Amino acid sequence: MASNAYSAAPARGFMADQAFFTRFAVALTAFILFGFIQFELRGFVNIMTVPWFLHVHGALMVTWLAMYVLQSSLISAGQVAVHRKTGWLALLLAVGVVGFGSFTGISAIRVGMVPPFFTNPFFLALNQVGMIAFAGVVALAIVKRRQVEWHRRLMVGTGIIVMEPALGRLLPMPLMGQTAGELTAALIQLLMVGILARHDRKVLGRVHPATLTLALVLVVSHLAIELLARTPAFQALAASIAAG
Repeated sequence: MASNAYSAAPARGFMADQAFFTRFAVALTAFILFGFIQFELRGFVNIMTVPWFLHVHGALMVTWLAMYVLQSSLISAGQVAVHRKTGWLALLLAVGVVGFGSFTGISAIRVGMVPPFFTNPFFLALNQVGMIAFAGVVALAIVKRRQVEWHRRLMVGTGIIVMEPALGRLLPMPLMGQTAGELTAALIQLLMVGILARHDRKVLGRVHPATLTLALVLVVSHLAIELLARTPAFQALAASIAAG
């Protein structure tokens, strides 16, 4: 995302640890792509036969991940002006990711493509809450774009949030079930935030408020998913979507 703060960084210099954030972006992206690629290679899905909306959703997500890595890499390379310009393109892409991601989740329920270890209400909550969390963190990153330490930690958070679908393809979900699987995914995501917190303490001497915000977003999101899926009104909504 764009940020004008890079020209007015703290005295110690944001570039002192920029490599950490770029490596983190690359690692998260590689992990997410691996999760989906191995799933297809193991024969659990045939990308040639899935509905069109899954292809569009996948293309948007891959483009977002590429943009995420590019933006961090541009800062590492000192290309601040290019970073700012492409940041607004990233914003438009994020809008597409959220809008079409929500549509994809609803469409998957409508055509009966919900994984068998998820109920329709749980899958609907998982998808919609995930998109809301992603949108919220992106929006906050834009608001905080003039504050380097906030901005780049929040952008790491977007990568951590979109880890969840990849985790669903790496964890033995049929054996774990939706509740245990969701709890495990949440703990892995919080572990990623823990890595960020450890870096904060090493570099800043304290855990940055942005890192704490990410932890709160994840905890609240996972609780919301569990609670919504158990709510009669939400269950009725999922049933109506499934009925077409």
